[in-house]
Amino acid sequence: MPKYYEDKEEDGRACSGVREDFKACLLYHDCVVKEGKKPSECLKEGHCKGLQVAFFECKRSMLDTRSRFRGRKGD
Repeated sequence: MPKYYEDKEEDGRACSGVREDFKACLLYHDCVVKEGKKPSECLKEGHCKGLQVAFFECKRSMLDTRSRFRGRKGD
């Protein structure tokens, strides 16, 4: 489900690809679009859970000292 664009702007922040996919999943989900709920409410209901976990793991890997050798997850 990740979206990769050839001519998109480079984001220098960590985990930018996962962040972009997570944001798009929440903003364009039926829960937000059709039901008119806030993205935070839809997140509590369990929508886009896989991307939420992937984003968390990517951010957590930045603090892991072993990632100096392995590289960050999700980049």
